[in-house]
Amino acid sequence: MHDSQGRIVRYLRLSLTSACSMRCVYCRPAVDASHRGDNVLKPQAIEHLVRHMVKRHGLVKVRLTGGEPTARPDLMEIIQRLAGITGLDDLAMTTNGLTLGRHAEAYRRAGLRRVNVSLDSLNATTFKRMTGVAGLDRVLAGIDAACEAGLDPIRLNTVVVTEGNADELPALVRFAASRGLEIRFIELMPMGPLAGQWAERYVSQEQMRQRLAPMVEHWQAIEQGHDSAQRYRVRLDDGRSVVVGFITPMSCNFCAQCNRLRITAVGDLYPCLMDQPRGSIVDAVHPDFDPDRFDAALDDALSLKLAEHPMAGYTQMTILGG
Repeated sequence: MHDSQGRIVRYLRLSLTSACSMRCVYCRPAVDASHRGDNVLKPQAIEHLVRHMVKRHGLVKVRLTGGEPTARPDLMEIIQRLAGITGLDDLAMTTNGLTLGRHAEAYRRAGLRRVNVSLDSLNATTFKRMTGVAGLDRVLAGIDAACEAGLDPIRLNTVVVTEGNADELPALVRFAASRGLEIRFIELMPMGPLAGQWAERYVSQEQMRQRLAPMVEHWQAIEQGHDSAQRYRVRLDDGRSVVVGFITPMSCNFCAQCNRLRITAVGDLYPCLMDQPRGSIVDAVHPDFDPDRFDAALDDALSLKLAEHPMAGYTQMTILGG
């Protein structure tokens, strides 16, 4: 698949639901009417569309997102169906980690290869303030369970905000180093509940690095490729090393290397995270999968993908999963 700029699209971010057990300050508004649980794409339809994209369009990677993908009661079936598709090289999931402690081993056995876990704070009070849930212990237990289950790599995702967790970056890096995990610090985007406060709450990559500078002895850049993160092998002042990434949509966007397409839980197509939806695949997958109609919807959506993302987001993150 090619978009309007000639970029090859081989990575699908598939939202399974807009439901989530957290209410993160940068993600879900106080009143959220986005969840439509009765008309989400069913496991068979998901398998058909992914199998088709792998076979006909060279898709190699799928990430299951939300909302919170573990809110889907049929998540295990979805993982098993996708894991059985020949040619799909990478099946990953992004999760808030609240239930990962109970299910990490089962996800791995079903065919999930790796997870990204959201971790915005190691302080229980700050964690609750940022996520709306007193669940830090459960998330930490989920991270440990994912390690024990053999999901690999495990990456930690941290959205950095002023008057939130910006002072915790050193502690989060040391935590990642102690577990042998990669951590990614994400710049706040002007979308969702904090869009109106973006200028006051935004922390740039440069500011993040300044906060980490006293504990870092050496930064070694890792080739980026199509990865959204600028990644570094970092040697710390205590002798340990850890991979630290910065996802910088605002200070240094990675649009020129973007190889992503997003499909929401209800079948809307988003060629770009911060743009508006560009069509739907619902008519192409229900009641039966129609490959020609599906391809026409993909072509139309990708033909409208912009060279760079807009300066403000169109929708809320809980619908698209980042």
